[in-house]
Amino acid sequence: MLDLDSTPINANHWDIFCVVVDNYGDIGVTWRLAKQLAAEYAITVNLWVDDLKSFSHILPELDAGQAYQTFFGVNIIHWNDSSIEEYSPGQCLIEAFACEIPSSIIEGLTKLKQTNPIELPIWLNLEYLSAEDWVEGCHGLPSFQTNGLQKYFYLPGFTDKTGGLICEQNLFQLRDNWQSDDANKMALFNQLGLRGIEPNHHVISVFSYETPSLLGLIQSWQAEKSPIHVLIPKGRSLNSLTSILACSVDKLVAGQQFNLDNVTLHILPMTDQQGYDRLLWSCDFNIVRGEDSFLRAQWAAKPFIWHIYPQEDDYHLIKLEAFMQIYCDNLAPDLAKPWCELNRSFNQGNQIDTVNHWQKLEFNHLPLLQHAKTWPMTALNSADLATRLVQFVKSR
Repeated sequence: MLDLDSTPINANHWDIFCVVVDNYGDIGVTWRLAKQLAAEYAITVNLWVDDLKSFSHILPELDAGQAYQTFFGVNIIHWNDSSIEEYSPGQCLIEAFACEIPSSIIEGLTKLKQTNPIELPIWLNLEYLSAEDWVEGCHGLPSFQTNGLQKYFYLPGFTDKTGGLICEQNLFQLRDNWQSDDANKMALFNQLGLRGIEPNHHVISVFSYETPSLLGLIQSWQAEKSPIHVLIPKGRSLNSLTSILACSVDKLVAGQQFNLDNVTLHILPMTDQQGYDRLLWSCDFNIVRGEDSFLRAQWAAKPFIWHIYPQEDDYHLIKLEAFMQIYCDNLAPDLAKPWCELNRSFNQGNQIDTVNHWQKLEFNHLPLLQHAKTWPMTALNSADLATRLVQFVKSR
């Protein structure tokens, strides 16, 4: 149980509840948001997380056995039956991705509404990021609960009528400074134990789900003229490559590498979020999955493939199409077509089509690189998600 005497909770604090799904996706988004709210808006944030072990993969300093810890100004609380007894309402209560807060909290808020409604927190459901048209119409809508409480739908998105996108205020400047000197990426590769990479070599990062498309691409890269280095952390991506690995996936260790003709496959160690950003900034092309990595690949200003999480009835392909439509709005058709076809075929697991579309898309085509560079400012619009979120809470 939490010791409230040692817990820096005040009436203006925010609570964010997160259920860890697929190891890193949901916690990756909420952790970035919590850090930004604390750093840029001096908000005391209590981040309630049900799985600290998975969380520790992207925050190595985290002790999975501790119920309460503070990092980067964010109070991290192990969400369980014991700790939840100490919940005290603050200014804002966020359910990340419809994770459903405990009934005991809802009962407490219901009583508070009857006795002192002015102290009720603004209750939000932070939804997944989507580029679909319906997001604009649903963002910010209230949802009246049967107990008389009111919850709002908060929907991130790519237009000024949505909740915006997570982006720290100094991120683009940090990225540009990093990418202005090749010594930065070479130092990072050395720090990660990656051997044999030269500044002029092509480097591709991979953080995907299982798909035969990945195997097809790597096999096609083996015949390329210039050396290609593929950087993959131990995880689901490697399950697609068992036929070309020299050992089973469970025996792989960070720092291990395999030479496959012109391709060198490097097994990456897990890294924190800042390290992952720098990795994306340092590669020529990034294959990413989920939501957090998907957005950080865009902020990296490099070409990428988005491997979206598969859903029933192929609904994920509808979400993919919606994003590709806005991403390619200002991209020349002769580039937009192969890039879209590459993303479609990769997500559909079509090996042959994926390779064919990759080969149509010149690796370092300058207009494609320029589009990747200008897109972040287009996507960000007038304000980032944290800024819009703070404004939304104040307006209520």
